[in-house]
Amino acid sequence: MTPDVAPVVLAFAALLLLIVLRMPVGVAMLAVGIAGYASASGVGPLLAYLKSGAFWRFASYDLAVIPMFLLMGQLAARSGMSASLFAAARALLGHRRGGLAMATIGACAAFGAICGSSLATAGTMSRVALPELRRQGYSGALATGTLAAGGTLGILIPPSIVLVIYAVAVEANIVTLFEAALIPGLLAALGYVLVIAVYVRMVADAGPACPRPGRGERLRTVIEAMPNAILFAIVIGGIYLGLFDPTQAAAVGVAGAAAVAWWRGGIGRAELVDCLLDVARTTGMIFVILLGADFLNSYLALSGLPEHLANLAGGLALDPYLVLVAMILVYLVLGCIMDSLAMIMLTVPIFWPIIGGLDFGLSVPELQTWFGIIVLMVAEMGLITPPVGLNVLIVNASAPGVSLRESFGGVAPFLASDLLRLVALVAMPPLALFLPRLLG
Repeated sequence: MTPDVAPVVLAFAALLLLIVLRMPVGVAMLAVGIAGYASASGVGPLLAYLKSGAFWRFASYDLAVIPMFLLMGQLAARSGMSASLFAAARALLGHRRGGLAMATIGACAAFGAICGSSLATAGTMSRVALPELRRQGYSGALATGTLAAGGTLGILIPPSIVLVIYAVAVEANIVTLFEAALIPGLLAALGYVLVIAVYVRMVADAGPACPRPGRGERLRTVIEAMPNAILFAIVIGGIYLGLFDPTQAAAVGVAGAAAVAWWRGGIGRAELVDCLLDVARTTGMIFVILLGADFLNSYLALSGLPEHLANLAGGLALDPYLVLVAMILVYLVLGCIMDSLAMIMLTVPIFWPIIGGLDFGLSVPELQTWFGIIVLMVAEMGLITPPVGLNVLIVNASAPGVSLRESFGGVAPFLASDLLRLVALVAMPPLALFLPRLLG
């Protein structure tokens, strides 16, 4: 039976209106989901669902990984890990043309590996690297564009909060997703470095070379950055080798980050309290989005729309890649106006049943993994796409004298690199599936 589409369209129109009116996305989804559930099923079933829905959502063991990875990132940011990573990368690459920007990308990738958040990576590395980039004569466009693009590595390099949320939404394996994200994440970092190398040759004065430090200085900075590499190896290596599940690895990561912070003396009681409060605020925001998405998705399930769209796509015998490209275009548009986490929670419950019903020549677990990495990459692109581009806004706010137009112009070459990488991943699923197949 064909579902009545009009109420669902009206619900989404109301949701977009509430978001435009600056209601928090999670609250907007919760309000529309509750109203839709009541209209579709009645007040009694709604009250019964309200009684148990929130408990069963937040009782999930997998969700414990979110506050712990956030806390690991906070401890790393406040204990000087980001500064030591940038210093080591600067000592190794800064003497090249554009080398300081390349070092920034390397530091962002390394910090993202112990952070899991793009916004945190962009904000932290901006405070560390931007003053030095500007002091060495780097153009405002290249400096802010590099930091905004480098910040996206926070969700591309595992561990990734966004991948955890996606795994919960489609009931995928978090470990497999972390394995699949590593090669695309490293390709992203390499692509950004190549963009910088080309950019500084086309714009001669955009990224001058810095004086090369002595061998002793290079060795000292590398040694100071070693705890970060060890922490990453323990957390991600432990997950890949099956020594920990992601939640256990996050707990080990928090303990390791706390030990490094104590050793360096970078965090006192006041800073620790600030860390915990920041983690509580961010976790609360994420959990409200999850709860709102649960109620909205329950209403969509009652409406029968996702199942109907999946059957329709299968019945029309559309080319699977044509459907996938259409979804990617929708993500690119939504990424211009919406937070990546909210965008994923809003669309995946509709898009995944459609993708899951198409034949890409992959098993269901591999299709979940491949589609998840594609969604992750498009969400990452949304973070640097105008007019919102949250990473660009965060970096630009730390760059007095650099216009927002310059910053968005600076990320344009990096977006071109992202598009090429996205096309490669769509055309060649093994880019994401090689490591899970190897380690499986």
